[in-house]
Amino acid sequence: MSVGWKRTDSGGYECFLEYEKANSMGCVEYAATFGSVILLVMTLPFSLFWCFKVVQEYERAVIFRLGRLRTGGARGPGIFFILPCVDSYCKVDLRTVSFDVPPQEALTKDSVTVTVDAVVYYRIQDPLNAVTKVTNYSNSTRLLAMTTLRNILGTRNLAEVLSDREAISHAMQTNLDVATDPWGVKVERVEIKDVSLPQQLQRAMAAEAEASREARAKVIAAEGEMKASRALKEAADVINESPAALQLRYLQTLNNISAEKNSTIIFPLPIDLISYFINFHNGTQII
Repeated sequence: MSVGWKRTDSGGYECFLEYEKANSMGCVEYAATFGSVILLVMTLPFSLFWCFKVVQEYERAVIFRLGRLRTGGARGPGIFFILPCVDSYCKVDLRTVSFDVPPQEALTKDSVTVTVDAVVYYRIQDPLNAVTKVTNYSNSTRLLAMTTLRNILGTRNLAEVLSDREAISHAMQTNLDVATDPWGVKVERVEIKDVSLPQQLQRAMAAEAEASREARAKVIAAEGEMKASRALKEAADVINESPAALQLRYLQTLNNISAEKNSTIIFPLPIDLISYFINFHNGTQII
């Protein structure tokens, strides 16, 4: 038992008594450890098969002695020694683990129901916290990933969910990493796999896209007609300036018609050629 003084909230001091329970627990621990050593010596060499343990390069062992975490941190890789009956250990895999987030149905910011699934990659960064701070770090990370995905989808519009998946993945990774850091878990990567929309909304979006494509096609056709009209006007102006060009056009037209092997060929005569006969029939003569 120890006597001391501590400061109160009002600014004064008060006396307190503290029983040294640590020493009594230490004595029990020392006695149990001593008995375990005796048992180990009495059962040699068979006890060595249960006392020496091996962990791989990608594993770490967290050792407890009578429920208390042993000093020195996690053991491994390699061989480590435990005492029978008083020591227990837990292996932790440090490799990157991936799991699928089940499809989550959420309501976006613009009140559209979407179903999104993702993949999360994580690894254990601190084996001690992964064992002592959370009961099941794997299951806890999975549940947290599902809730985080729904929360992030609720802050985005449908257009952002469909077009900006990378930003959603980055935001989800950041939120998960901050939340799992006290557990010794490091979230390395998050990927959005698929975004599913209701059938009615898919049909509406398909109709909207088709109408948009038809509108663009009509605009392109109108622009083509306008350019063709301008080119035709320029060609007519050129032909009007040169009568010989008109005659060459007539001959080219006849060449195209004859190439088709038609039975009837219409030969257009220039109006200047037949104007003489028309005036002569009317009783006039052009000199």
